[in-house]
Amino acid sequence: MYFSINDAKYWYEIHGQGIPVVLLHGFTGSTTTWKNFINTVDKQFQIITIDLPGHGKTQTSESRTVEACCRDLKQLFAFLHLDAFHLVGYSMGGRTALSFAMLYPEGILSLILESASPGLANVAERVARVKNDEGLAKRIETEGLEAFVSFWENIPLFETQRNLPEEVQHSIRRERLSQSPNGLAMSLRFMGTGKQPSWWDKLEGFSAPVLLIVGEHDEKYVEINKKMQSRFISCKLIKCEDAGHAIHVEKPKIFGKLVTEFILNHK
Repeated sequence: MYFSINDAKYWYEIHGQGIPVVLLHGFTGSTTTWKNFINTVDKQFQIITIDLPGHGKTQTSESRTVEACCRDLKQLFAFLHLDAFHLVGYSMGGRTALSFAMLYPEGILSLILESASPGLANVAERVARVKNDEGLAKRIETEGLEAFVSFWENIPLFETQRNLPEEVQHSIRRERLSQSPNGLAMSLRFMGTGKQPSWWDKLEGFSAPVLLIVGEHDEKYVEINKKMQSRFISCKLIKCEDAGHAIHVEKPKIFGKLVTEFILNHK
């Protein structure tokens, strides 16, 4: 279904009935990312999945920053009468979920972040990241989507996914190839880590329960999330064995169990 606001049409899906849980996907992902999770838990939850700007079926004529995206999501949740819900985000979707929680903490029953970060506190690092993301955006525009996907799926961040069954790897590749080149380029330029606000100094002001999930082989994000855990008031950090960046893909049953138990303990 579509929700229209200003120049944008956000694609969202609602599955099941029960405790409301909102899921936000990562870069090159879409609502399809959560298929296995939905099939596992939709009898207990009402799951709302959303295609973020530049991804899936969502359409925006103008670019969206993380803050602008969060403003749109706020309106979408009001339209859906979601006064209180659990918010889950993976990677880019995790940064978006955290940004939403920092901007609109009221109504967040719990926050679950998979392989996410609060942004970059150092200005020089932000400038360098913006430059890097601009290079990736230009790569999409000059070399095309298929060449970019072939490059992207082979970066070190996703090395552990090469051990997944072939059908799973093909499914991930199909989802990435279904994206719009212009949409992905826009996402890199306006919703990349370097462009978003740094929330490091705001984490200690967030009072709702937080679950941080990282893969043991994703060393960079393990360290980031250890630092995040020390700043939140109420936070649990789980490091999944034999997993990399995308735990919900690499260890779907474990991910589903972790998320389900945490939400049921904080409903």
